[in-house]
Amino acid sequence: MSEVSQLLNTIKRQLKLQGKTYRDVAAALQLSEASVKRLLTSDTLGVDRLIEIGNMLGFTLAELAQEAALTGTRLRTLTTAQEKDLVSDTRLLLIAVCALNHWTLQDMLAVYKLTEAECLQKLLHLDRLHLIALMPGNRIRLNVARDFDWLPDGPIRRYFRTEGLDDFLDSGFDKPEQSLAFTHGMLTESALARMQAELRQLRARFAELHQESLASPLPKRRGSGLLLALREWEPAAFTALRR
Repeated sequence: MSEVSQLLNTIKRQLKLQGKTYRDVAAALQLSEASVKRLLTSDTLGVDRLIEIGNMLGFTLAELAQEAALTGTRLRTLTTAQEKDLVSDTRLLLIAVCALNHWTLQDMLAVYKLTEAECLQKLLHLDRLHLIALMPGNRIRLNVARDFDWLPDGPIRRYFRTEGLDDFLDSGFDKPEQSLAFTHGMLTESALARMQAELRQLRARFAELHQESLASPLPKRRGSGLLLALREWEPAAFTALRR
């Protein structure tokens, strides 16, 4: 992929993340929407136009190039030590989760009882962990890949099991936007493998919808938890009766 193609892909990704359209770019550049579409599908986009579009998105040309270069080197997991660092400080973990959900510094200050100095201190801590990069103007750039995940049995998942799972399940799940189902059956190994594949697809779909929702303002987005679990299992009371 050429460098210009990488820049174009980065611009399109940032437009989507910021909820901006080709029409917004056209208005900023005083061009027709059709002209903008041609510009963003051509490898001949000039430096002047790149600078104009980058500035509209809040990036200098150097920052835009850096963002494009980082696309293939983003974190897919943290280390155990990094996850331990996060769970050792509730406010740090809160700000990390907000950042991963594309909140701005202003969003965090508006919703939570945090001072700007405290927020910035935690964001700088996340920068040192390489989870984010804190940019000029206190903009937050994520350094994680789209398929980023917590370690399978790491500190974050253990924290969820001990601190969050009971709270998550403490609901009647009786509202239209809520759902809880439990199904038990006996499956072959091949059937279990197919079921695991479908669960991975569901997770991917959830991630896609999360990405699409970023185009909407924060008040229209609701924090939502999806719990997926599949394992060979029978109740311990049943196992105790086996011969």
